Amino acid sequence: MKAAPSSPFIDPCAEYTRRLENRRAEVARLGRLHLRIGNVRLSVFLIGVAIFWFAAKPGLLTAWWLAVPALGFVALVFFHERIRQAERQAKRGVIFYEKGLARMQDRWSGQGEPGIDFLAGPHPYAQDLDIFGCGSLFELLCAARTRGGESTLAEWLRTAASFEKIRARQEAVAELRSTLDLREQLALRGEEMRTRVHPEQLVAWAEEPVLPHLERERVAATALVLCTVVTLAGWVGLGLNPAFFLVTLGAQGLFSFRLRKRVLRIIASVAHATRDLRLLAEVLLCFEAEHFTGPYLKTLRATLETNGAPPSRQIERLGRLLNLLESRNNQLFIPIAALLLWTTHIALAIEAWRGVSGPLVSRWLGAIGELEALGSLAGYAYEHPADPFPEIVAEGPWFEGEGLGHPLIPDARCVRNDVCLGGSLRVLIVSGSNMSGKSTLLRTVGINTVLAMAGAPVRAQRLRISPLALGTTVHIQDSLQAGSSRFYAEITRLRVLMDLAQGPQPLLFLLDEIFHGTNSHDRQIGAEAIVRGFIKRGAIGLVTTHDLALTRVAESLTPRVANVCFEDHLENGQLVFDYRMRPGVVQKSNALALMRAVGLEV
Repeated sequence: MKAAPSSPFIDPCAEYTRRLENRRAEVARLGRLHLRIGNVRLSVFLIGVAIFWFAAKPGLLTAWWLAVPALGFVALVFFHERIRQAERQAKRGVIFYEKGLARMQDRWSGQGEPGIDFLAGPHPYAQDLDIFGCGSLFELLCAARTRGGESTLAEWLRTAASFEKIRARQEAVAELRSTLDLREQLALRGEEMRTRVHPEQLVAWAEEPVLPHLERERVAATALVLCTVVTLAGWVGLGLNPAFFLVTLGAQGLFSFRLRKRVLRIIASVAHATRDLRLLAEVLLCFEAEHFTGPYLKTLRATLETNGAPPSRQIERLGRLLNLLESRNNQLFIPIAALLLWTTHIALAIEAWRGVSGPLVSRWLGAIGELEALGSLAGYAYEHPADPFPEIVAEGPWFEGEGLGHPLIPDARCVRNDVCLGGSLRVLIVSGSNMSGKSTLLRTVGINTVLAMAGAPVRAQRLRISPLALGTTVHIQDSLQAGSSRFYAEITRLRVLMDLAQGPQPLLFLLDEIFHGTNSHDRQIGAEAIVRGFIKRGAIGLVTTHDLALTRVAESLTPRVANVCFEDHLENGQLVFDYRMRPGVVQKSNALALMRAVGLEV
């Protein structure tokens, strides 16, 4: 199947620069307006003080004159707050485009979210390939403003998706790529989501069991209020015995007292939850305003709605209930509220809302997380228009890359290579001298596989790939805490990779300096056995080595295994690397030359 459609050529740097200048101009304009309104507020306040002084002098002015500056001051306070909010939004827009330019100009490391929390626990490639941490792939990609968005993106980078999911994500990312306004609005509103919304607490509140026999309690409350109102009207208007009113009023009081603890609990929790939900609604509105055409995005959009009503409308209904609840604090309304069981009715209505919409809150958060993860990949696709979507093929294992580069290396310093694995050729033995580019090649193949499996564009001229599981031994280390050597850590990881190779997806393995912690004899026997084991399990991969004896593995396993190499040469007494992969076995070593270069006497 063909890759997702490529975008026409755009210049994201020029567009970001233009918008950045506009946002900076807006910040300057709003700043001047903010200062002027502040001065006007001060002037109105001084005028009010002067009027008060004249009003205090009998016969000069009446106190009614104070209403003019008072009303003007209140209006200026509201207008001033709107200007301050617009200024904050414009400043966030400046930050959004500054960070975008930093990513395109390779100045992004250390400015984003590193996602270090997602490194917890062992993983077959996350640490080896710099998926998380400062200067990582996650930091480069992540534009999510909610914890759910970060978690979803992290999971996509940690787990290979199926053929259908990869294709669906590619189409969604291609559709979202041009929605720059949407990504900006999400960044502006999402800042509040990051700092003020607590998803776990919100979901816990939303999914807490509702009051038992809720509908029965609502009917009973309505019936009691009707009886109280009717008996009161009969007593006042028709001369009915007041005992009837007092009896119904007493029954109403007992009913209210029985639910008192639960009602107070509902009221105490709903204010915090409603604030969080209103912020959630602002983010949801960004998606609700978009018209999606792709099936994946349309399905995500549909999961947000219930009975045809978008989440923002459902959240707005809860907000209206909270406003009605707050009206009970009006001193004139207090006796009427008590007579009508106002607080109990509103609390029960809130419980009814929670019974219907509460279970959907986690779904709303999940959909936002997924949309944010797609938006992060779309932002990367927009900012790197030369990076194509890989062609995903159902049958594998297959990895055919032309002009592969590493997305974390600045393009000006990135040397690209071609790598093809699949069919009869299953393994490449990569030999070469120190610092020649062997490990970088493994990382390049690995990180582009991660991007492809997540549904993102890749740093390549072209990539044709099947769904693959991924496992590496690029950054294996010993552990003092665990009391294990580097060699033991390596064979433990290889055991994990062997098990992974027997999973539902073929394995792409990337083994760096295999068994370099043991002697040459054991290394050769062990490496050949490992390669044979992976081939037997249908895996493909690359193995790097300094030990030229290991290159003989290819001789016994031709045509399934081939040798490739990286070379260097001396120019004016300096080692020069071109980082180009060539067929065959490297013929020389630079270890002695490097020792002498740092001043060692060898």
